[in-house]
Amino acid sequence: MNRTEKETTVAALNQALSEAAIIVVVRQSGMSVGESTNLRRKMREAGAAFKVTKNTLARLALKGTPFEKSEDLFSGPTAIGYSADPVAAAKVLSEFAKTNDKVQIVGGALGTQVLDAAGVDALAKLPSLDELRAKIIGVISAPAQKLASITQAPAGQLARVLNAYATKDAA
Repeated sequence: MNRTEKETTVAALNQALSEAAIIVVVRQSGMSVGESTNLRRKMREAGAAFKVTKNTLARLALKGTPFEKSEDLFSGPTAIGYSADPVAAAKVLSEFAKTNDKVQIVGGALGTQVLDAAGVDALAKLPSLDELRAKIIGVISAPAQKLASITQAPAGQLARVLNAYATKDAA
């Protein structure tokens, strides 16, 4: 990789990290191409990204982002996962690390706060942004559904009473 390629890589990663809400640093070694492809696919489906890069380039890319304080996490064979959703990258990488012993969570950062591996796991247990939105919609729509069923109940009761009189008269 020559100097211009390195500069391009650092600039692209810096841009991506500037738009991210969370980064998760993992130690990965010995992953096969299939495992790596599977992880990247899962990350894309969750709206996150996974990048393997040299630690020096990753540290340079962190400059000017909220994650500057997390540069100490980059030592050894590391990779970085990041997403705009504060939970997505942590959730996917945590689940993947449970099933694959070649991936180990080192830590991460949520905004300016540096997280250890336990902090990333705790964050992964939180519901995602889409799950929270679904719960809020459910809470908002529940009273409307109850109101509709209550307003329909008297008409249903009246219909049942009339049906009872009609069947009584017929008998």
